[in-house]
Formats: sequence, structure tokens, C-alpha cells
Amino acid sequence: MEILASIPSPSKGEIDLFGLPLRGYAFAIIIGVFVAVWIGGKRWVARGGKPGTVADIAVWAVPFGLVGGRLYHVITDNDLYFGEGRNWVDAFKIWEGGLGIWGAIALGALGAWIGCRRRGIPLPAWADAVAPGIALAQAIGRWGNWFNQELYGRATDLPWALEITRSDGGRVPGEYHPTFLYESLWCIGVALLVIWADRRFKLGHGRAFALYVAAYCVGRAWIEYMRVDDVQLNDVLGLRFNVWTSIVVFVLAVAYIVISARVRPGREEVVEPDRDGGAAESDSDSDADADADADSATDADADKVELSKKDSDADGATDGDSDGDSGAEVKDEAGSAKG
Repeated sequence: MEILASIPSPSKGEIDLFGLPLRGYAFAIIIGVFVAVWIGGKRWVARGGKPGTVADIAVWAVPFGLVGGRLYHVITDNDLYFGEGRNWVDAFKIWEGGLGIWGAIALGALGAWIGCRRRGIPLPAWADAVAPGIALAQAIGRWGNWFNQELYGRATDLPWALEITRSDGGRVPGEYHPTFLYESLWCIGVALLVIWADRRFKLGHGRAFALYVAAYCVGRAWIEYMRVDDVQLNDVLGLRFNVWTSIVVFVLAVAYIVISARVRPGREEVVEPDRDGGAAESDSDSDADADADADSATDADADKVELSKKDSDADGATDGDSDGDSGAEVKDEAGSAKG
């Protein structure tokens, strides 16, 4: 049995889906989004939310995230699109690769905030529910880099080396560290970590999402350090720009976890209030019933008072009649005595 000496790369960046050609990069992103929404929806319902809420908010978060991810990539690598001999139209060809996770998270959070505002739910609670799903979406999405033969690491002769066969775009055919695979496996580990920590410590108020961000940054820093692809901000004070970004975001995420745990400990009791008016109507019905009961009680008391009064009058009349009869008897006896 022959053992592969390296991981082969696809001969083309497309896959045939029911006879239709689909870019592998786009396919990986689509599958990742569906997984994130599915897992997030289950976690949201388990937290007390309504089915479908995660998907409704994702309608806002996903497009914003795609735009943000593309903007981050184009801004940090603008020479690829606006440099000499480049075509700026290529900046819109998102299917060819090039999404920055930091921009995707930033603008995706803005879109999610808009969606949450429309549904009247807290953004941190929603973010906690979808955090593991986002990590798994990244794990799946990284395989799009495999289709495009991009974002690999240094040359290596390890058994799991990635074989690069293309020579365009500055690529040099050879065997390299499969950093896309490293990051994919790391993201799976991050998702499992968040799920475990959330069950163990009952994370709330955005702390599960912050844990995902911090854990991802740790892996992204060392994986980014291994990459050799040429980027515009390749050396900022001795480190790649994305490494510095990972360090800064990690510090912010950890700070949020610590401060949030002190200011707002525990987990939200209600993640999605009932906005259908059912509770209000129920309260109104209860109040109406209570008022009706009170009116009934008042009427009953009035009837009792009236009945008591009638009984008293009747007793008085009876006593008067008795007194009259007694007087008549006395007079009769007196008359008899005289006679």
C-alpha cells in the first residue's frame, strides 16, 4: 500500500455540483455559513430563544461580514489591485480568494447588531450562541485556500506537506507546510473549547464569544508566523501585520472576559423577550378577571347587607306584633277581673 508523501492540491479551483461549475473557495464559505447558522440556532433555542432567530439575524451579519472581510484584505494588500500593472476590478472578484477574518468579524458584528436591534434581543447573547459555529465555519472555509493553492507555509519534507503545482501569482511549485490545514484543525479545537467552557462555567454576556476570539488569536499568531506568501504589510516592527493584529485583539478579548465577569457575572436569564404581546394580554386578562371578581364580591356584600337589613326589619315587625298581642291579653284579663 503506497502512502502519500504529501497532500496533493486540486488541479483546478472548481468543483462540479450537479453539472454546474462552482468555485471551491465559494463552496467552502457557503457550507461554513450553513454550519454556523445550524449550530448557532440549536444553541440559541437551548438558551431559551426562538427557532429561526439566528438565521434571521444572519441575513444581516453574513453580507456585512463578507464585505468587511473583503475590505480588510483589499486595504491591507492594496498593491494587488491598485499597483502598477494591476486591474482594480479584481478587487470585486471575491471568489478568487482574499477575505480578512478581522474585517469579517468587525463588520459582521455591525450587521448582527442591526439584526438584534430589529428583534429586540441583546447582541452579546446572540454572539455567545453562534461563537462555536463561527469557529467551525472558519475551519471549513479554510479549505477554500486549498482549492486556490494559497496561504501555505514554509517549505518542508514532512509527510503531510502540501504540494503546490501552480506557478502563477508568484507561486513556486514545491512542498510546503499546509497552514490552511493547521488553521482548520485549530478552529475545530477552538469550537470544542468554547462549547466545553460554556457548559462548565455558564458563560454569558458575550464571554463565550470573547473566548472564541482569544483562542483563535493564539493559533492565528503562530500560523501566520509560518506563512511565506507575499503581503504588503509583511514586516511591521519585525512581525507580519496580522500577527500584531492577533496580539492586540487577544489582549482586548481577555480584558473583556475579566471585566465582564466582574461587572455582569452569570448568564442572561432571558435572551429573547416575548414581543408578541402575549404576556401583556395575559396580564390584562388577569387584571380584568381580578376586577370582575372584586365587583362580584362587592355586589355579594351589598346583597348580604340588604338581606340583613330586611331580616332586621322583619324581626322588628314581629316583635311589635308580639307586644301588641301581649297588651291586648293584659287588657282582656283586667276586664275579666273587674266583671
